[in-house]
Amino acid sequence: MSRGRRPLRIGNASGFYGDRFSAFEEMLTGGPLDVLTGDYLAELTMLILGRDRLKSPELGYAKTFLRQLEQSLGLARERGVRIVANAGGLNPAGLADAIRTLAAGAGVPVSVAHVEGDDLMPFAEGALTANAYLGGAGITACLRAGADVVVTGRVTDAALVSGPAAWWFDWAPDDHDRLAGAVVAGHVLECGTQSTGGNYSFFTAHDVRRPGFPLAEIAEDGSSVITKHPGTGGVVSVGTVTAQLLYETQGPRYLGPDVTARLDTVRLAQEGEDRVAITGVVGEPPPPTLKVGVTRIGGWRNEVVFVLTGLDIEEKAALVQAQLADALSQVATADWTLGRTDHEDARTEETASAMLRLVVRDPSPDRVGRTLTSEAVELALASYPGFHVTSPPGPAQPYGVFTSSAVPSATVPHVAVLPDGTRHPVPPVPALPVPAPAVPALPLPGAPAVPVSGAEGRPTAVAGAAPAGPTLRVPLGRLAGARSGDKGGDANIGVWVESDEAWEWLHTTLTAEELQVLLPETAGLAVTRHLLPHLRALNFTVTGILGDGVASAHRFDPQAKALGEWLRARHVDIPARLLPTHLPLTPEGTAP
Repeated sequence: MSRGRRPLRIGNASGFYGDRFSAFEEMLTGGPLDVLTGDYLAELTMLILGRDRLKSPELGYAKTFLRQLEQSLGLARERGVRIVANAGGLNPAGLADAIRTLAAGAGVPVSVAHVEGDDLMPFAEGALTANAYLGGAGITACLRAGADVVVTGRVTDAALVSGPAAWWFDWAPDDHDRLAGAVVAGHVLECGTQSTGGNYSFFTAHDVRRPGFPLAEIAEDGSSVITKHPGTGGVVSVGTVTAQLLYETQGPRYLGPDVTARLDTVRLAQEGEDRVAITGVVGEPPPPTLKVGVTRIGGWRNEVVFVLTGLDIEEKAALVQAQLADALSQVATADWTLGRTDHEDARTEETASAMLRLVVRDPSPDRVGRTLTSEAVELALASYPGFHVTSPPGPAQPYGVFTSSAVPSATVPHVAVLPDGTRHPVPPVPALPVPAPAVPALPLPGAPAVPVSGAEGRPTAVAGAAPAGPTLRVPLGRLAGARSGDKGGDANIGVWVESDEAWEWLHTTLTAEELQVLLPETAGLAVTRHLLPHLRALNFTVTGILGDGVASAHRFDPQAKALGEWLRARHVDIPARLLPTHLPLTPEGTAP
């Protein structure tokens, strides 16, 4: 039965396990809401919860969420706000029981339901966790059964929004365009304040010291308005929403268990202060498989950071590497990285210093344990002048490995456990034929036709030429915004501009090959470029740059959070008339 046709007001109060603790109360008191969601799960979080479950089978859920409910459950009940969160992690049934105990002790009459079936352990030999990414249909079933609180295991982040929207409007599984619109809104909300000015490339133009959490007003047709409660910090703009839309996505098709959302059809418009409308989203049937994320303990790691100060930095680094060569010969992998953070003729000792980082990994904790790090520290009086390290010798630590695979949707037992304990099986949604048809071109109105990436992710041709005229050699970030993130061992970098003319220059200039020139760390890796003309955006996938995923700490920035900002800092030749202001040339012929 339909809940009515007014827009659904749905907010977010958590973008990760460890987000702002007070956000639940802030969202419940800041203005009207129908549903409040919380996203607690990520690849690294699953590893953490897996280790918790090893300690006790009663654990495995996000304990922070339960503590937040201690303060907010009565308030949510009083205001008629439903709560939906994936905080159940590896033990949604256990969390549901804990919430019932909490509610009974507090005298708050709430009905609690949960969604399960995602846990596929034992999925593979040596796996710590193995979880399928479920859709929102189980959440919908729980809300239809009258649940005030719904907790889930591993569902897609966007399902926390699309599930309640399908309940609110009584959408059918084949309402693809409507569901896709809700999925896009869910993707904007899922990372909390990243859509209200947090981690935003152009943060200097706004007050983002304490951005408010976002909410969406979702209409019956699947369109939405992204906004935030009045009086909260941050900003909601086409730019902040574009940045989040590009975060951790890959091709124009955003695949999900309930629907495939076509990101190349999304249209954004500033509707008012802190209000961005999302319209035009086209949906297609989902793929016939579900993604399965698997975490394992990959081995043991340790690290030592040597501080090199003043002159002869390269020679100092070479000396300590040679002194430790024999000790490292029995270690599976030993990686040295020299960070040249030193400045010539520096006014402080810290700015005169570089950092030499040694990271060791091995299947055995003994070979990379305290004995090895102690041997490094024993060089203190016998190595380069000014020798010191950033921390004392430490024991080896386990590191995780994340991999993903796919299983047929029909083989995963998606179940909604309703407030009365009834187990309600959720059937898989009829799927998109395989292979998916090529993505047709959808050019910007009035702009040259630009083919969107096909099955291989590379455009076959790009129409138009870069604007002529004088250029300035400036950082790319003078013109373009970027946001980057991780998907297992891969990283994505979304890049966007704000005008049609700048988009014409961007898509003709920033090719996959040019990206590899600007970011030498991507050399030798597969880089795939996708075009999203309606967003005036490019989205690059860099395969394998993160090794075995965030938990393996493969590189300096293990989640690729700052990869986009590095790209924005690289200097390129940009037509002067495209820049926000005509920057004066320096004597060297570049802009300051």
